[in-house]
Amino acid sequence: MCNRRKFKLYGFCLIWFCVLVFGFQPTTQATNWEIETVDSSGDTGKYTSIACDSSNHVHVTYYDVDSRDLKYVTGTFGSWKDPETVGRCGDTGMYTSITSIACDSLDNFHITYYDADSERRDLKYVTGTYDSWEGPKSVDNSKDVGMYTSIACDSSNNFHISYYDAGNSHLKYITGTYDSWEGPKSVDNSKDVGMYTSIACDRSNNFHISYYDADNGDLKYVSGTFGDWNPPELLDDDGDVGMYTSIACDSSNNIHISYYDSDNRDLKYVSGTSGSWKDPETLDTNRAVGEYTAISLDSSDNVHISYYDVHNRQLKYVTGVSGSWKKPEIVDSSDDDVGEYTAISLDSSDNVHISYYDATNHDLKYATSAANDGKGDDSDDDVWFNCFISTVTDGCWMKPHLGILRGIKRTTD
Repeated sequence: MCNRRKFKLYGFCLIWFCVLVFGFQPTTQATNWEIETVDSSGDTGKYTSIACDSSNHVHVTYYDVDSRDLKYVTGTFGSWKDPETVGRCGDTGMYTSITSIACDSLDNFHITYYDADSERRDLKYVTGTYDSWEGPKSVDNSKDVGMYTSIACDSSNNFHISYYDAGNSHLKYITGTYDSWEGPKSVDNSKDVGMYTSIACDRSNNFHISYYDADNGDLKYVSGTFGDWNPPELLDDDGDVGMYTSIACDSSNNIHISYYDSDNRDLKYVSGTSGSWKDPETLDTNRAVGEYTAISLDSSDNVHISYYDVHNRQLKYVTGVSGSWKKPEIVDSSDDDVGEYTAISLDSSDNVHISYYDATNHDLKYATSAANDGKGDDSDDDVWFNCFISTVTDGCWMKPHLGILRGIKRTTD
């Protein structure tokens, strides 16, 4: 009969021997998130949209439920200017996106929003900087248009807007400058398409739009330029998928889209180019996750996604590249219901900035990785390592196998 104590000691030594010989690779490292409340004046903070300027200042638009106004705030962690009202939204109802913000190369900001307070319920536009705004101006006064709006700027500082035409159930697009517009144009006039739209511009000034086909429950995509659009493409039709889409383009003009799988209640992602797409990937399957997803890329084309964990009522985040993802993180671990209406942006230093809604306290909240200069958490965190482990059961050796070893991360300057 083997001496169990010796076998346990041998087993422990073998584990560390394998770690030293084969090496180890952390599969996740928690980001040191800094959290703060930006606006707590009544019920405010739904439908957030976020952008960073060339000085890495943060700009956020959001909806004030009490006043029914579109609000804007700018600043950096711990230092925010007073919020401003930039438009009247009215009673918007329960739409995922009624406002979107984009920054041009001159650090001017362009904001679109759905005006439910006007007689025709139309798409509005505002431009400017803090305390100096032009507008609002109606850019499509067709009846009941402008929900799920998304805006992007090209290299010539022209802006491009995608949105949903609820009157005709179509996806629409318009482009121009404050005083000069082309469009609007229906880019997909199939039955009931265009909700949850998101738009991005590549380096060749081509535009890419992801959106939801509500009639078939599919994720769709279309690309092109004004007056020259490619046929819409079906990217995922596996069940009811495609709500809460968010799109981004990388430095090689590849497309990245995050979205929600309603049937399985999972976060999904797909990437590729027009006519050539990789298989969709499921990034988080922890019960009910993936609503209000938002995507952004850093300077190395790594993908960053924020989203809402419905089951645990938490804001979550995941990063990586296609086929290689870090473990999803909880960004705001408070006991409150936080994370709906999330938006994400990265600054020029690749710091992450996330705006979101605190449903418990009815506040606008903000999370960032910038405050710690990317050093990570100085506290003890769980770290997972890949290694080869051989186990001892009842004094007898079992077959070696690939497993995981859980430890503690110690950080030093």
